[in-house]
Amino acid sequence: MGLKTPLYASHLDHGAKIVDFGGWDMPLHYGSQIDEHHAVRREAGMFDVSHMAVLDLTGGRSREYLRLLLANDVARLNEPGKALYTCMLNPDGGVIDDLIVYFVADTWFRLVVNAGTRDKDLAWIRTHAAPFDVDVLERTDLCMIAVQGPEARVKAAGLLARTQQPAALEIKPFHAAPFGSWFVARTGYTGEDGFEIMIPACDAVDAWHRLDESGVKPAGLGARDTLRLEAGMNLYGNDMDERHHPLESGLAWSVAFEPRDRDFIGRDALLAARREGCDRLVGLLLEERGVLRSHQRVAAPGVADGMVTSGTFSPTLNRSIGLARVPQATGASVHVEIRGKLHAARVVKTPFVRHGKAMIET
Repeated sequence: MGLKTPLYASHLDHGAKIVDFGGWDMPLHYGSQIDEHHAVRREAGMFDVSHMAVLDLTGGRSREYLRLLLANDVARLNEPGKALYTCMLNPDGGVIDDLIVYFVADTWFRLVVNAGTRDKDLAWIRTHAAPFDVDVLERTDLCMIAVQGPEARVKAAGLLARTQQPAALEIKPFHAAPFGSWFVARTGYTGEDGFEIMIPACDAVDAWHRLDESGVKPAGLGARDTLRLEAGMNLYGNDMDERHHPLESGLAWSVAFEPRDRDFIGRDALLAARREGCDRLVGLLLEERGVLRSHQRVAAPGVADGMVTSGTFSPTLNRSIGLARVPQATGASVHVEIRGKLHAARVVKTPFVRHGKAMIET
């Protein structure tokens, strides 16, 4: 038996298929992964993401500490509520985890890290926080519900009325705000608009039911994966990990090399990789029948092989798509080995889908 979120019984009530995910018993789907995917793209869906870890960092040197810990620069966070996507690196530049950091106040930053890496993340964060006299509190008292889709904000309005509805609905993209014990962020992992709402565990079941009554469809991990891949978003453990750095994982944009005097962990290794060159992460569109999956070999004419890091069938495009780590010299056409046979694929720029619309020619 795995760990369970406070919404576990609600998932069973909705007929969820439960699977293990990073040691947690989580819903894979509630009957139709495809229907859940389309609901998010076309209307609104909700995900229980309470298995992710919410960490509050407090102390007078919190910003100074995070400028060392993270590859992106929290000095960019000058407006309360502003969020920043970043990676946390080891000295070799490998990705310990990717996360979002929220600037709440000068002495308070909130981090949301992945479920499967929470234990090593906490150990790493606490070890490096000690010299800065920064307190690290894991908010096990909170649940998080992601409401995503073109109608997500409208359908969440009734739930947010218990906070300050107009203020919550006016939160800008990639910003957040606390409303008493609730924390509402306009962020997500689907390529659609919406909220990630962090609330006391005692409020979670009621919030889930109220969203359901407002027409927000429960969605599981299966739809979350196809949605994030269509949006060109990385999955930790697939598209990046401690053996791969951001520059070869399509995340160079999340590294702040300026100012040059900021000595973040992993900086020297990334500078060396940038000088020497490295592989790159690209989008793939399968030109033939079949489904791209992680670990499939990618063969490119005249260069070394690459590998699919994430792959799926895209319900929005009705085609198979994937991400792959390939040599820099890889051209616009490759072949992917599927069950011993080579299938043609096209190298494309991600995202594949944004706000429900195809961003590539199929």
